[in-house]
Amino acid sequence: MLTVLGFAMIATFLVLIMTKKMSPIASLVLIPALFCVAVGQGAKLGDYVIEGVGTLAPTAAMLMFAIVYFGVMIDVGLFDPIVRAILRFCKADPMRIVVGTALLAAIVSLDGDGSTTFMITVSAMYPLYKRLKMSLVVMTCVAATANGVMNTLPWGGPTARAATALKVDAADIFVPMIPALAVGLLAVILLAFVLGRRERKRLGTLTLDEALVTEPEPETVLVGAGGGDRLTKAPRGTGTGGGTGTGTGGAGAGGADIAEGDDEEQEFKGLDPDRPTLRPKLYWFNAGLTVALLAAMILELMPIPVLFLIGAALALTVNFPRMPDQRARIAAHADNVLNVSGMVFAAAVFTGVLTGTGMVEHMADWLVGAIPDAMGPHMAVVTGLLSLPLTYFMSNDGFYFGVLPVLAEAGAAHGVSHLEIARASIAGQPLHMSSPLVPAVYVLVGMAKVEFGDHTRFTVKWAVLTSLVVLCAGVLFGII
Repeated sequence: MLTVLGFAMIATFLVLIMTKKMSPIASLVLIPALFCVAVGQGAKLGDYVIEGVGTLAPTAAMLMFAIVYFGVMIDVGLFDPIVRAILRFCKADPMRIVVGTALLAAIVSLDGDGSTTFMITVSAMYPLYKRLKMSLVVMTCVAATANGVMNTLPWGGPTARAATALKVDAADIFVPMIPALAVGLLAVILLAFVLGRRERKRLGTLTLDEALVTEPEPETVLVGAGGGDRLTKAPRGTGTGGGTGTGTGGAGAGGADIAEGDDEEQEFKGLDPDRPTLRPKLYWFNAGLTVALLAAMILELMPIPVLFLIGAALALTVNFPRMPDQRARIAAHADNVLNVSGMVFAAAVFTGVLTGTGMVEHMADWLVGAIPDAMGPHMAVVTGLLSLPLTYFMSNDGFYFGVLPVLAEAGAAHGVSHLEIARASIAGQPLHMSSPLVPAVYVLVGMAKVEFGDHTRFTVKWAVLTSLVVLCAGVLFGII
């Protein structure tokens, strides 16, 4: 019964958010509460929620202060050179912009933190997508999938969890998988190319010079690729009304004119080369602080929430010594902080009920028990296939510490090594990064102003395909 109710709860949640019948926060809270009562454990709902909140509280704290920190770094101009470099490559070609999104997300993912990756990627690319009326859900899809492939780095989490759970060396898992993961990353770039071509066909190809000619009174947004030109508003008529054909709610902009003072104007001023929050004299201090912060994260010198708390305090104090300026910067990013932290605590209700009632355990046991004995010698491939749905519907901790050891023992009985099982288990990470149980995905959709349901509906099929490419490459190369 718990197995059926567990799948029913997840299906109900996904249907409601994808059809936009409920907001993600409301459905993350109300649906599990309803199912908790349905299984006869309503009296324990409070305990499950508190346990879930306690588990995710450090993550929420990390995201809150990380958003403030990187928000300040964006305000003071730390990432402006990255934007100029991307513009130099992308110009105003939608295809190049989408490919640039994939490359940027992959490079920034080297730090091993999804939230950081999404904040930097969206802050750099969002103005381009909005200016050219490109589909924002394409941006979130490509960024999440690229980050999912890179999330398999030993310091990213899943590989370390698999190594710990099966008592093997993380390097023995990751290093042999590099060719398969490289193929997966190439698949993401190819996906970006295909989606970019679709956007180019829908919008047409522009150049910075054409934009300047089309608009006699241009509005400055970003420093151009060459340093002298400035990227200006896309010509009227490049959008397609309200639809993009990709499921995003509002990526087409519906003919809204940013210069007319609507709500989008502030987003474009965010990377204005003449904005008053720039601190060019403190550029190297901010760059050094960011590098030191990321290095401390990788070396695990302190818990990540503590590092970002200290980093945010230093960034605010040094760049904005006056209290009114500090309050203004905090207020400027309060909307993102509230949305993301609220989503994380709402997700704590979902995970708390899913785990506390035993639904996760029963669902995992049912899936493992459903594997035919004839599949025993192929348990590595089975593990890779199961990693797709299980890491999407469960936390990485739940899958790697709860399910993976059972799969590994089943494989060992048929002569399949723990290392092969561990390598196959990370194949589902491109899909995992779009799971509603991953806090970082709410940073992505929140900053990109994309509905989570739109992101899910558009991204899942491409993320599944990328995960299967990684798994098939592992099999073809003899790694799995």
